[in-house]
Amino acid sequence: CDEEILHGKYGQHLSSHKEVKDRELYIYINKGGRPRQHLLSLTRRAQKHRLRELKRQVKAFAEKEEGGDIKAVCMTLFLLALRAKNEHKQADELEAIMQGRGSGLHPAVCLAIRINTFLSCSQYHKMYRTVKAVTGRQIFQPLHALRTAEKALLPGYHPFEWKPPLKNVSTNTEVGIIDGLSGLPLSIDDYPVDTIAKRFRYDAALVCALKDMEEEILEGMKAKNLDDYLNGPFTVVVKESCDGMGDVSEKHGSGPAVPEKAVRFSFTVMNISIAHGNESKRIFEEEKP
Repeated sequence: CDEEILHGKYGQHLSSHKEVKDRELYIYINKGGRPRQHLLSLTRRAQKHRLRELKRQVKAFAEKEEGGDIKAVCMTLFLLALRAKNEHKQADELEAIMQGRGSGLHPAVCLAIRINTFLSCSQYHKMYRTVKAVTGRQIFQPLHALRTAEKALLPGYHPFEWKPPLKNVSTNTEVGIIDGLSGLPLSIDDYPVDTIAKRFRYDAALVCALKDMEEEILEGMKAKNLDDYLNGPFTVVVKESCDGMGDVSEKHGSGPAVPEKAVRFSFTVMNISIAHGNESKRIFEEEKP
């Protein structure tokens, strides 16, 4: 074609001549010299140098087809190469990382495992460190992540405000665990000295329950063709109850000794309705209270 080109770029130039017949006859072959090292054993700089032509083509493809997302193109190529070789386990892990899931467990799942297997914090931490050291991966989450997940599950985590303000109810939304016996007029004879009781402030627990029901409330509003940005007022009907939990000393695992019987005070959200115009529309009803 009468074009002068560098010796090293001859193969690349020849590939642009699609019409040449028997072009294999002309392809430059690297004879002699050192055998090529395996790509993965090279330094990062040498890898870049060897792959620069492919990188240029991938970049051009990504800009044309995938909005410039080179990472997605390379990751997908890698996934396809792994699956073609039946390396499905590795491919699944990579796919999880790509989708932001990671191969580790969610902190809330780790918390559930710790509680259901009766592990103390130090026992869990020991297991977490061992698994991380042996596998080289952080499958379980560290303790501080579990504590953060736990806080989100406790009443008093969500800020709230009562409108109108409730009588005899604190306006403070920050709440910790309260000793359930505090403030009760009692004499020593009323209950055993070793009674353990923890309770949450009623209004904070109710807010936590309603926050957990957010999806059901929004779905109910959608079903009644109401905009989900309506700000109420909502009317919440609650049924209170108290039930015995039987002998909890067996269920407790290893911990402080508990009295033989325990009692749980609770409430059920029976229904929620919202004032819309002149009528009240029911957006949630508990079928099995």
